[in-house]
Amino acid sequence: MLTRLKKFDYLKPPTLGEALEILERYDGQVKVLAGGTDLFVGMKEKEISPKYVLDIKGTGELNYITYDSREGLKIGALTSIRTVEISSLIKEHFPFLSSAAGALGSLQVRNKATMGGNLCNAAPSAETAPALLCLDARVKIVSLRGERVILLKDFFQGPGMTTLEREILVEIQIPPLKRKGIYIKHSPRRAMDIAVVGAAVAVNEDSEGRWHEVRIALGAVAPVPLRAQRAERVLEGKRVDMQLIKEAARLAQKEASPISDVRASAEYRREMVQVLVQRALQSIAGCEFVELEEDV
Repeated sequence: MLTRLKKFDYLKPPTLGEALEILERYDGQVKVLAGGTDLFVGMKEKEISPKYVLDIKGTGELNYITYDSREGLKIGALTSIRTVEISSLIKEHFPFLSSAAGALGSLQVRNKATMGGNLCNAAPSAETAPALLCLDARVKIVSLRGERVILLKDFFQGPGMTTLEREILVEIQIPPLKRKGIYIKHSPRRAMDIAVVGAAVAVNEDSEGRWHEVRIALGAVAPVPLRAQRAERVLEGKRVDMQLIKEAARLAQKEASPISDVRASAEYRREMVQVLVQRALQSIAGCEFVELEEDV
């Protein structure tokens, strides 16, 4: 059966300024198109029906990756997930962000999907969000009224909801950190499926083996991607051993608030938080892998 999209006006301005003018003019009636991997699915399934679709790909201003030792990494919002995955700059300075990008969908999807679109879709399961949260990422947002830069953790407001208001996310910013990290996701069927649970961990380890700036972030287990801050505090400033790792994993599980849906039950997700966080922490610590009693 052929599914037809509801009619809409397609707008493709040549500059970012003109795109912002359109957003202002058609407030509440327009959806921004970047890669389209989420937008067109939502329109096809009639979850959203915009009167106007605003294609910002033609502006040519938001596709870039830069790095310097003072300002850190900057990623234009229209940069594809695949470009982030294979970028030599990102592999050199933030390799686990590259790995997280590579965990998103199929190669075809990663070639189309954009960093900005992945965040603006505000799915709790967004693959790049946990890694970016572990890197203290900020987002730069512009409108006709000016610009603002906010922490990524403050950008998400709920499933499909962000702080954007007649605004466009134009850039992701990561400070020049020295953290090693890992992102692990669990998808019961295929690796390219949306994460049922995602967990990212990043730490800065000093010369005496103590962990500092510990970050643990979770995806698909709460209304928004979130930091497990109680679990982080258990490890901060410590030489990490298996006892501490298990305690942190248990606390991360308690900080999750998953729901049941067609992909997994809330209880299953809650169990997998503990499993994935422990595995991620063990991987960074170089500890021998020990199965959890609750492992599923």
